[in-house]
Amino acid sequence: MAVDDLAKLRIEREERAGPSKDALRKRRILWLIACLLAGVIVLGALGWSGLLSRPVDVQAYKVTPTYPSQALALLNASGYVVAQRKAAVSSKATGRLAKLYVEEGQKVKKGEIIASLENKDLEAALEEARAGVRSAEAMLKNAEAELHDATLNYNRIASLKESGAASLQAHDTAEARYKKAVASERSAKFLLERAHASVKITEVNLEYSFIRAPFDGVILTKNADEGEVVAPFGGALNAKAAVVTMADMDSLLVEVDVSESNLEKVKPGVACEIRLDALPRDRFDGRVHMIVPTADRSKATVLTKVKFSELDERVLPEMSVKVAFLSRALVAGEKEPVLAVPASAIRNSPNGQSILRINGGRVRSAPVKTGRTWGDTVEVLAGLTNGDQIALRADGKLSDGDRVRVAQ
Repeated sequence: MAVDDLAKLRIEREERAGPSKDALRKRRILWLIACLLAGVIVLGALGWSGLLSRPVDVQAYKVTPTYPSQALALLNASGYVVAQRKAAVSSKATGRLAKLYVEEGQKVKKGEIIASLENKDLEAALEEARAGVRSAEAMLKNAEAELHDATLNYNRIASLKESGAASLQAHDTAEARYKKAVASERSAKFLLERAHASVKITEVNLEYSFIRAPFDGVILTKNADEGEVVAPFGGALNAKAAVVTMADMDSLLVEVDVSESNLEKVKPGVACEIRLDALPRDRFDGRVHMIVPTADRSKATVLTKVKFSELDERVLPEMSVKVAFLSRALVAGEKEPVLAVPASAIRNSPNGQSILRINGGRVRSAPVKTGRTWGDTVEVLAGLTNGDQIALRADGKLSDGDRVRVAQ
């Protein structure tokens, strides 16, 4: 019994042996074939998806709202708004500023009093001159009365002399009195004219104490305060020359420097679009008003003046501006931004127009509807949105689905 149990514990070497060499070889071959098939499938998939192909270098364009004037611009220049009528208003007389009637931004009319100097002495002098006129008038009336009496007496004595009733001596005395009265009357007239002239001189001097606006305009700056001494040209020590600075807001023009090499593109009357840095959302129509007939040697530029078609009260002197000189004037509907792309981005086919939109490193064909054309720029009415990136030009042939690399 024990022998049988020991026999059961014996290891059967044949049962424990692994697969044969032929079986192992077959398994390895099958595994290799499976790997090759998987590799072929993966490579086919990669090739079909284009991941194995080299990306095409393209020039991209980002779609953003564009103003039609950008496509019509022949030349761009920058400059400033400048008032063509501008004055530093000063006093013709020297004196202390008694009253200032204006402040910055205030509109004034021509002849309106801006400020006044202390003038009590001039007012007193004017009263004295007027009193002198009254005195001269009284003297003239007295001289006229004396002349009237002397004339009557002379005529009477002359009649009596002819009849022999008056002596020659009486006639000579009456004649001398008459001539003296004539001279006195003439002298009184001269004195009256002199008195009137004195009044005018005093009135002029008094008027000089009032500083008036030389034209209609707006006060830009205030240069002196009440109590300060003002003088012509600031000649006196510590005296202010100008009381205020003012400008005629109807004379505002844009002055820009145009390079000599581009001057042939600018002619008087050429349409322009004016953009102010202070008002970035607004664009103003204008035209070339004048090309100043001299060049700046240091900058090789020519000063060009552009006139606003319509002045806006928000436009102020010395504002910085940019001017686009256009090939033609803008018409209605061309003053608002539109989505537009370069004409080279539009692909024409029997099925219509399309563009290649760049998305995820690939180009995808997208149909578009186009509108107006400005030179090399085409308006897109449908098919694109703000911010889309499209392909313009490529190094090679470009098709829908190709991988691309945007050239920097």
